[in-house]
Amino acid sequence: MENPLLELRNATKDFAIGGGLGIRVQRSVRAVDNVSFVLSGEKPTISALVGESGSGKSTIARIILGLEQPTSGEVLVEGRDVRVWLKEERMSYRRNVQAIFQDPYGIYNPFYRVERVFYNVVSKFGLASSRKEADNLIVEAMESMGLRPEDLLGRYPHQLSGGERQRLMLVRILLIKPKIVLADEPLSMIDVSLRSIFLKNLLGLKDRLKMSALYITHDLNVAHYVSDEMMVLCHGRIVEAGQTKAIVKGPLHPYTQGLVSAIPVPDPRRRWKDTVKVQELTFKELLEERHRCIHSHRCPYVMPICKEQVPPLTEVKPGRSVACFLYPEVKEATTLE
Repeated sequence: MENPLLELRNATKDFAIGGGLGIRVQRSVRAVDNVSFVLSGEKPTISALVGESGSGKSTIARIILGLEQPTSGEVLVEGRDVRVWLKEERMSYRRNVQAIFQDPYGIYNPFYRVERVFYNVVSKFGLASSRKEADNLIVEAMESMGLRPEDLLGRYPHQLSGGERQRLMLVRILLIKPKIVLADEPLSMIDVSLRSIFLKNLLGLKDRLKMSALYITHDLNVAHYVSDEMMVLCHGRIVEAGQTKAIVKGPLHPYTQGLVSAIPVPDPRRRWKDTVKVQELTFKELLEERHRCIHSHRCPYVMPICKEQVPPLTEVKPGRSVACFLYPEVKEATTLE
């Protein structure tokens, strides 16, 4: 069997808190807690990593990109350790793994026109042998993404909308042709009217380049539209994983059930009237959560075992995994450990 395209093995990331000015650091916050998952790469797939703000989604993306080092665990791309690959062949790794970040302005240098991003890509990856060939390559890529080169080239970043800047990032992806793209909340700063265009462009790239993507979002509507598979992240742990449609139609974990129930219904006559009560945690209690179910403090089905052990992510149905003691298979897996 070939190596999977992307694999995380028990990846953990702790961030030290306190300290400074000679004060010894004694505590840390765990942003990513023993996360493991696989993107097989057998066929082009978009996998969604879903969770509320602060759940660790962006930290996982930064670890995969090599912008953060995991405290423990491994990250492998095509069977190669990311840290080793970046150290030995940095440009090769960047060619295979690309990112689309949340801020469609921060990626550009405001002192240069937007096409500089494309010419840098063409130059660094040797995509063209002459300036004329580079020009043709860029124009062709823009037109294939539904953009008008005559309207956008020659402009500065501040002269374009957020949607135009993000779609230019997709043109950059088309030029590089990576094997995997990490899209970290790419719609958050795009007008609603342009979001569907961006997502259609992304889906088009998946089919055209045979490219897989890890799509990071807190919006289950978007994840449902764009992704084939879904992983639900809660306070740094994956609590449910499986096919996107199956999870949205019938969520298994109480946390996922809460997320799905919060999806707005596109009907102005149906409005939310319920008040959601969320228990507040002290910092000390939050640190203690790592030794039990991460959702136990606000789960309506909490049991004594939930406050004593960490439920392992266990397959309870074909292609469906969940980390919850409500399911006998999870209790059984805990006993076997």
